[in-house]
Amino acid sequence: MAAHFITKLSMVLILATAAISAANAKLKQTNLILYLQDFANGPNPTFIPVAGIAGKPWNFTEFGTIFVTDDPITASPNPNSTPLGRAQGIYAVAAADGRNLLVLLSLGFKDGSSIEIQGTSRQFEGVRELGVVSGTGKFRFARGFAVGKNVVTDIPNGYTVVQFNVTVKHY
Repeated sequence: MAAHFITKLSMVLILATAAISAANAKLKQTNLILYLQDFANGPNPTFIPVAGIAGKPWNFTEFGTIFVTDDPITASPNPNSTPLGRAQGIYAVAAADGRNLLVLLSLGFKDGSSIEIQGTSRQFEGVRELGVVSGTGKFRFARGFAVGKNVVTDIPNGYTVVQFNVTVKHY
């Protein structure tokens, strides 16, 4: 009886492995280079604090501060370059020492497709890697990673351009 069960279990595992291999063979890989235009100051900010700890400053190094963002995505670091979509989401200063952000970010493209990014951003490191956890449209079932780095930082004017190299596997 036990041998029969083990034989059936082995067949199920072999079939499941074959199905997963066949599904992975159909996946496409897409590599994107995108630029997020981040404006924290001025008449039309795209990155603002919305909540924090009472009595504490709401800034990007204060534990508990939550930001929302709606950044333009462009084809180059120039803010007037070809618009590709919007990066909309939430950042929360999640480390007590203020060094890490929890990032939940939707890259919404003009064609209606999206890439969902989630993870811990070690905000004071030159290069930060986040996970791609899902997608829609032409990026349906996306999995992968996004590597971000600041290519323009203008602290007095509250302006930053973040370059994201995004690699996704999708159907």
